[in-house]
Amino acid sequence: MKILVTGAAGFIGMHCAEKLLARGDQVIGIDNLNEYYDVSLKDARLGRLTPHANFTFHKASIEDKDVMADIFAGEKPDRVVHLAAQAGVRYSLTNPHAYIDANIMGFTNILEGCRHNNVAHLAYASSSSVYGGNSAMPFSEHHNIDHPISLYAATKKANELMAHTYSHLYGLPTTGLRFFTVYGPWGRPDMALFLFAKAMLRGEPIDVFNNGEMVRDFTYIDDIVEGVIRVLDKIATPNPDFDAGLPDPSTAAAAYRVFNIGNGNPTPLMAYIEALETALGIDAIKNFLPMQPGDVPATSADTSELGKWIGFRPDTPVTIGVRKFVEWYVDFYDPASAL
Repeated sequence: MKILVTGAAGFIGMHCAEKLLARGDQVIGIDNLNEYYDVSLKDARLGRLTPHANFTFHKASIEDKDVMADIFAGEKPDRVVHLAAQAGVRYSLTNPHAYIDANIMGFTNILEGCRHNNVAHLAYASSSSVYGGNSAMPFSEHHNIDHPISLYAATKKANELMAHTYSHLYGLPTTGLRFFTVYGPWGRPDMALFLFAKAMLRGEPIDVFNNGEMVRDFTYIDDIVEGVIRVLDKIATPNPDFDAGLPDPSTAAAAYRVFNIGNGNPTPLMAYIEALETALGIDAIKNFLPMQPGDVPATSADTSELGKWIGFRPDTPVTIGVRKFVEWYVDFYDPASAL
């Protein structure tokens, strides 16, 4: 197949593109290589893809309507994996317009590209952050998500609503994936594991929010990629049992689906740090801080619906995933600069 992957130089995007290329698909990558974090890391990820004969890259911003229309019209992808977005909860507190531009305007351009070019299936990144103030655990796709507590979360919920509209009006099959705290090799430098490893190698303290009383459904990158590609391969269909009198948020009378993709085994933050301490052979100096605005104390994914849909549920233990991250981190970065 010919598959368009947005955010191809990103953490999840690179891994997805690699796996699609390895199985023989043709991949069209889009990324604007912005400076939200270290561009050299994005360039290095891209460098793993560009040698492939079946990989084509467009440096472009998804919020650029005309450029996106041209790429869709010229490339005519069969399916789309949309992973490009302005990420990060804390950054959204101080840079709200970046989220509206990329996550709302950009997503509109993706939907329009799919609509006008007969794309067979759009699989796109949502986020566990859509659960917002929900306290019922584990989070289920059947739960109401009307109370986001960050603009980032609000834009991700908006994406799901927008996707439903296009599924309903134009018959575009769409599937949203609510990612739960993705980590692993080639990860984002603004994520906790990256920040912790860098500080610990330098003998600096790590910032531990909510005084360590945090729980996260940490999900290893290989599991995320497996889920994304299996979902991409299984085109969303209408739910024949959908009841408009008692609407289920995860399905519709249209070809629309939403799934959690998490490990299903929530881990205390302190246990996550312990796994990193073991992998690095370093005891962390911990700077305990209060909860940050827009953050939540715990996340936990109910992945039963994902398992029923694609026959797969993430399950990589944190101890193994963290060790693999550390092996990559120490290999990738010059020890002299890391220390």
